[in-house]
Amino acid sequence: MIVVMKAGAGEPEVNAVLDRIEEMGLQAHLSRGEQRTVVGVIGRKPDGLADRLMAMDGVERVVPILQPYKLASREFRPESSRVRVGAVEIGGPEIVVIAGPCSVESLEQLLETAQAVGEAGAALLRGGAFKPRTSPYAFQGLAEQGLKLLAQTRAQTGLGVVTEVLSPAEVELVAAHADMLQVGARNMQNFPLLREVGRSRRPVLLKRGLSATIEEWLMAAEYVMSEGNHQVVLCERGIRTFETATRNTLDLSAVPVVKERSHLPVVVDPSHGTGYWSLVAPMALAAVAAGADGLLVEVHPRPDQALSDGPQSLKPDRFAQMMEGVRAVARSVGRSVATAPGRGSGAEQRAFGA
Repeated sequence: MIVVMKAGAGEPEVNAVLDRIEEMGLQAHLSRGEQRTVVGVIGRKPDGLADRLMAMDGVERVVPILQPYKLASREFRPESSRVRVGAVEIGGPEIVVIAGPCSVESLEQLLETAQAVGEAGAALLRGGAFKPRTSPYAFQGLAEQGLKLLAQTRAQTGLGVVTEVLSPAEVELVAAHADMLQVGARNMQNFPLLREVGRSRRPVLLKRGLSATIEEWLMAAEYVMSEGNHQVVLCERGIRTFETATRNTLDLSAVPVVKERSHLPVVVDPSHGTGYWSLVAPMALAAVAAGADGLLVEVHPRPDQALSDGPQSLKPDRFAQMMEGVRAVARSVGRSVATAPGRGSGAEQRAFGA
């Protein structure tokens, strides 16, 4: 359930409600909206709890949350959340593009890619240091060395780093080098990992599982949020269906569905969603039109030499062309494209000859 405080409720009244909830052995989660303060109540609720809370000063109403996910629901927070990754904000009026190689291979490869995507308009850098692969014989990533290369690239380019973490034991290490922790599709229901990234307080990019329903995806987000970390961004990256023409089936209908049911930002990964570079730009434009708050795109200077996912990686010039289309579609739906801190609007001006 949620406790909606009156518009004029002060800190003493809000704190009294928080204390009462915790005295009953329940968890209280505070959300301050533009017009109202809301307190989420999580746990097995004793009989008569709603009546007791309604009798407290400053309480306007007590509302049951019908969805199994509580903290991630629109009922808990009617306003759309915004998640900050360094100086970049995901979930606001600007579309945030996160771009970079599937795998970190070398400092030279990473710097070349980061400089190219930054100049084209990407706001954040993606790159995998730990790689969960279907085959145990495939390239598994550079691990800690890859994290160090990502941090070094951030220092030289100013692009914040988004990278994947695979196990609870690695969360502290990855968080020390990254600005945002990615939980991959294969780990969407790795509940110990979800709890650990929830405790880390780093922003989390939570990818949808290979065969996960939207409800299961939101319940995974609930695991992270139940540990106190509400800085969660959802990522649609395609699901398994009977179709074999693409690597996965990119479910763009999930974007408006999630936005109806949850306040969390949603980004789309057209690279894994399709598996072929020629399909990435069209689906990226469609994602922006569908209401996505951002894109996650794989870019490599030499895809034919990539150690992983070369067929779905854009070359830097193709990424720059895609960004021109993204800006055009963003404008058509009343939005704009975020740029990396310190870059201003130079990339956009170059793209349109300003």
